[in-house]
Amino acid sequence: MDLPVDEWKSYIFQKWSLLPKSIQDTISTADTLKDIFLHSSSLLQPEDETFLKSLASGYLVGKDPNAPPFYREEGNKKFQKKDYVGATVLYSKGISHARPHTADISLCYANRSAALFYMDEYEMCLKDITRAQMHGYPESLQPKVTLRKVECLVTLGRLQEAGQTIRDLESNFAAKPTVAAAQFQILQRNLCRLKMKVQERERLTATFPTTLTKIFEDMDLREVNEQIPCASSSVSLCMDPLRGRYLIATEDILPGELLLKEDAFVSVLNPGERPPLHQGLANKWDTRVTNGDLYCHRCLTHTLAMVPCDGCSYAKYCSHECMQQAWGLYHNRECPLGGLLLTLGIFCHVALRATLLARFEGASKVIRKLSSEISNKDMCSPESETPLRSDLGGESEENGNIVQTPVPGCDVNGKYENNYNAVFHLLPHTEHHSPEYKFLCALSVSALCRQLEAADSSKPDAAAPPILCSELSTWGVAMLKHMLQLQCNAQAITTIQQTALSGSEENNVTNSRQVRLATGIFPVVSLLNHSCSPNTSMSFVSTVATVRASEKIAKGQEILHCYGPHHSRMAVAERQQKLRAQYFFDCSCPVCQKEKHRATVGPRWEAFCCGRCGALLQGGDVLSCGGTSCMESVSRDHLISRVQDLQRQVGGAQKLLGNGQLEQAIQLLLGCRHDAENFLSPEHSVVGEMEDALAQAYAALGDWQKSAAHLQKSLQVVEAQHGPSSVEMGHELFKLAQLFFNGFAIPEALNTIERAEKVLLVHYGPCSDEIQELQKMKSCLLDSPPI
Repeated sequence: MDLPVDEWKSYIFQKWSLLPKSIQDTISTADTLKDIFLHSSSLLQPEDETFLKSLASGYLVGKDPNAPPFYREEGNKKFQKKDYVGATVLYSKGISHARPHTADISLCYANRSAALFYMDEYEMCLKDITRAQMHGYPESLQPKVTLRKVECLVTLGRLQEAGQTIRDLESNFAAKPTVAAAQFQILQRNLCRLKMKVQERERLTATFPTTLTKIFEDMDLREVNEQIPCASSSVSLCMDPLRGRYLIATEDILPGELLLKEDAFVSVLNPGERPPLHQGLANKWDTRVTNGDLYCHRCLTHTLAMVPCDGCSYAKYCSHECMQQAWGLYHNRECPLGGLLLTLGIFCHVALRATLLARFEGASKVIRKLSSEISNKDMCSPESETPLRSDLGGESEENGNIVQTPVPGCDVNGKYENNYNAVFHLLPHTEHHSPEYKFLCALSVSALCRQLEAADSSKPDAAAPPILCSELSTWGVAMLKHMLQLQCNAQAITTIQQTALSGSEENNVTNSRQVRLATGIFPVVSLLNHSCSPNTSMSFVSTVATVRASEKIAKGQEILHCYGPHHSRMAVAERQQKLRAQYFFDCSCPVCQKEKHRATVGPRWEAFCCGRCGALLQGGDVLSCGGTSCMESVSRDHLISRVQDLQRQVGGAQKLLGNGQLEQAIQLLLGCRHDAENFLSPEHSVVGEMEDALAQAYAALGDWQKSAAHLQKSLQVVEAQHGPSSVEMGHELFKLAQLFFNGFAIPEALNTIERAEKVLLVHYGPCSDEIQELQKMKSCLLDSPPI
């Protein structure tokens, strides 16, 4: 997904292994990225490009006139089953494959408007009706969508528009006496009904004032930071010759304070697991739902009413405005290369898009610096950058004199902004990447550059300006640098997805799950160093990252972020291995130092207990009871085998839940819980999984009291593993609040809502969906009459 598809990686790695050692050495010891790129690209042969094109052709990213009828029919099946979300997605797929101003696209838009109408998405429904009419919706079907339009306008309170639309429709009927009598009578009855509805709504509007809705606005950044415009004034950028760049607190910071609010310089939507669709399959059109079907490819806004690119079926947007912006910035160059970009992976796509965006900042001079670089040190080490006039930076001693170390990425005034200059100065760590990996990246970028050149030369002279510039190889070097930067500097853009508990769709009880939505580059966020126990929390709204203090940060303390390996999710050895492999460093944060010197007792959520006395077991391959009067011992492998067996049974119970076999699932889970009591700590993660599954089962049965009791036991495990103020704890408290709310346990619900708000406000601020929902529940409970 991040890297090219496995077939291309294997092909290039084999090509590397067959190169003469002298050529391998030339590339491995190349002094500059330019040398790596030029040496590697000279080895890209026509047969290599042919193989890559064959892989890219497996992705169906063009317009296919046979696809819209298929997707419309599949969508109709979902619609008839009242699965309106599923129908909407399938209609959207049909729209993306249809050419503009055809019957296919107009029919798909009209059908999607019907699904949106039944989902109470009236604004989106109106837009789709307009799109259907704009693309030539058949005249004979116009009355049907016009009546739907009136229904939407009435519901939205736009009564004048509704009345005018009714009058226009009546005029059309009068002008067309050829309408069949039966059809005319049906339409007349609908019009009369809608007229009455308009009149009733007019009376209601005159009687009752519009309800005032309190809108929570997110906290603004504290004052203006002259040094880092998208950071709070309580944050400062520092530089150390050994540690590089980092951020510190210039004053005491409280939990929940907003520290950074940065829009991605560049982002690319994660397409999800989409293997190439090879020819010969019975059904070549994919009906699976992916991120690309639900989120705008430019701003990442969630939408069910996608507007597709006119030239391809892959790129889809939340609005015509987003589509136009994307086209002007980068998609006019990416559009014919969709299959190739999916084949080469997200990193290559981000690298291309960053370079395309650089054109709008006049970044040619910055990029041409690559041509004059002398060594890998010049490209990778902050201390080697050309000195800038800056009041910032660290200090080092040279011949007894204090020398100011400039901060790479700052402008001549010492300001560090979200721009291409900052992106360019992110470290590619060229010397740490393996020669094979650099060869893969260089050949992938080279193949992409050749396709860009071919696409540009195939256009009429006046159709478009040159893609990048006449020195395409120089821009290719820039793309290679960005691709190498991304291993350490790519930021996963995530979103919280709410899914209904199995069987509880009608009761509004949901699980919160963080999913990766896109990959972006955030130059300011990239300044944050790693800790396995960070003092910040990051969340996203669209393409904007917000970083908040998750605990009190004292003046002068470094502001830290977790790169992924968190102490609550994996042991120290695994964390170190992952950080070393991806980020090329060994972590020495306090929690790592503590765990390295800790005894053989593992974390509580992985602990085993003695089956005889209940005390914790300790040791290595053989675990012994920690009780003073118990001599019990057992093989670790034996206990791990028992855990794995329990996990298989819990997985089977969850399948039963999904199939609606609730009683069978409960019996299986209760048996698992009985077995677990004999050898697992009460705070073991598997115990938490069992209790959570039992909570889901009882919620599906509507037994809110039992469901809440089991979820509270699951909460104990979450608290032991992640901490009482963790975001994981906040999500579980939110779910518990929903259970108490549905069970009308008012005191318990209000108490849990308060606890959930306290945690979630620190991590997400007041604008998050969960906070808004908690506020609604609280308001409803407080307004309820006493029992």
